[in-house]
Amino acid sequence: MIGRLRGTLAEKQPPHLLVDVGGVGYELEMPLSSLYRLPALGEAVTLHTHLVVREDAHLLYGFAEKRERELFRELIRLNGVGPKLALALMSALEVDELVRCVQNEDIKALTRVPGVGKKTAERLLVELKDRFKAWDGLSSLPLPAQEPLRVATVSSAESDAVSALVALGFKPAEASRAVALVLEDGLSSEELIRRALKGMA
Repeated sequence: MIGRLRGTLAEKQPPHLLVDVGGVGYELEMPLSSLYRLPALGEAVTLHTHLVVREDAHLLYGFAEKRERELFRELIRLNGVGPKLALALMSALEVDELVRCVQNEDIKALTRVPGVGKKTAERLLVELKDRFKAWDGLSSLPLPAQEPLRVATVSSAESDAVSALVALGFKPAEASRAVALVLEDGLSSEELIRRALKGMA
């Protein structure tokens, strides 16, 4: 099991990234809520990881905090929740927001996440309620402040943001509309993604 990577951020194409560790490039997927807070390309980065081994692929998932990885592992233990749906949930909702949704039985917030219907949301609430009792009072470790990566043009940032939302499961038209509503001059793709997700929530 690969539990942690420390290297240089070589590529960032939400929700995918490439980390160069001693000349070896590791491809990872990461929740958008964490990915947009990463440093700029070429900067050092440390990520906690979870490896999923399938017959046809070895998939590596990255997290800025151990707590995020713990949540991911809790989610994929549930019936009917695979890594893709877990990433979608964690991209649309921060860790504390997801915990609060479960504790407050907020089905509406959960059903706004792509791939989560009413029945799935109800099952998530039932199965996660007891698991999250141990999370009460815990707070996320703060990430160091980072300047968002600026891209060359707004159009490329907009395109990257739309592509990332579509990769999460949003319909292309829905993703384009959400990004267009928050589009401003000079915003990075990560910031557009963050604002679009907040707007849809």
